[in-house]
Amino acid sequence: MDTKPGDVLTIDELASYLKISKSTLYKIVREKKIPCQKVGRHWRFRKVAIDQWLEEKTPEGRYPEKD
Repeated sequence: MDTKPGDVLTIDELASYLKISKSTLYKIVREKKIPCQKVGRHWRFRKVAIDQWLEEKTPEGRYPEKD
């Protein structure tokens, strides 16, 4: 995937980027666990925000606990 830092991804593009199914991605979106924005009826994701979200995850795949 050839993307630029300011790119906005569709649900299909992000599922491919994360190497997960669209149904899994929709579940994560419904649970409000991923940075996203709804534009009309469509979900959009800023690649920079997704990359930051991935970096913030702990090695075990869980969110770090906040005090």
